[in-house]
Parts: sequence; C-alpha cells; structure tokens
Amino acid sequence: MTMRQVVLDTTDVRGLAEFYRQLLDLAYRPGDEPPAERDWLVLRTAAGTPQLAFQQVDQLTESTWPDGAVPQQLHLDLTVASYEELLVQHERALALGARLRLDRSDDPDEPLRVYADPAGHPFCIFVA
Repeated sequence: MTMRQVVLDTTDVRGLAEFYRQLLDLAYRPGDEPPAERDWLVLRTAAGTPQLAFQQVDQLTESTWPDGAVPQQLHLDLTVASYEELLVQHERALALGARLRLDRSDDPDEPLRVYADPAGHPFCIFVA
C-alpha cells in the first residue's frame, strides 16, 4: 500500500489549491488548471507525483489550535534547510495569505513557525 496524496477539505477549492501551488511550487493535474471549475483539484510535483488534493465542502470549522476548542486534526510539516530560508518562506507564506499561529523561530534545536492556511488548516515550516 502507498499513500497517494493528502486531501484537504475547503469551501474554496481553487483558492486553497492556488495557495499551495504557489507556496510549494506545484502544478495542476492536467485538466485542473484555471479556469476549470471543479469540486476536486489535484496538485502534483514537476515530475507528476500527486501531492495534495482539494475537496469542496459547504462549510468547514477552522482549527483554533493552539487553543483547544477545535484541534488540528491534521497538519502539514514543511521543511527548509536553514534559518535564513525559514525567514524567506515566512514572508512568502504571509504574502500568500497564511496566518501565523505560533512562532518558535528562536528555538535553537528546531526553529519553526506554525501557520493557518486560508481555509484554517495548520501547517508548520521548520528547519531540518
């Protein structure tokens, strides 16, 4: 058995797919490119490997993590090679619409920041 992709629910399939396409430098599966209107979109690597898919839902309760009311349920871990790259990707993520949830960039062992994507799904960027 092999995991094919991670699927994220969203009330804005195209908007969330565009966020991750730009953040992670991914490409749409053939036929999913804009302006196609779909309730399911797939992003792939340049080599064609599926990475993320997005599924339309009518409503979605945003995670409130680190507060306990609505847990993460799932989050994505993204890594960079250096602290300097963490700073660069922080600015990119914010410019694309991410919201900072937790800043541990000063942690000497594992500098990281946790964000919410535009739909409220948590993701981390850390130095590894």
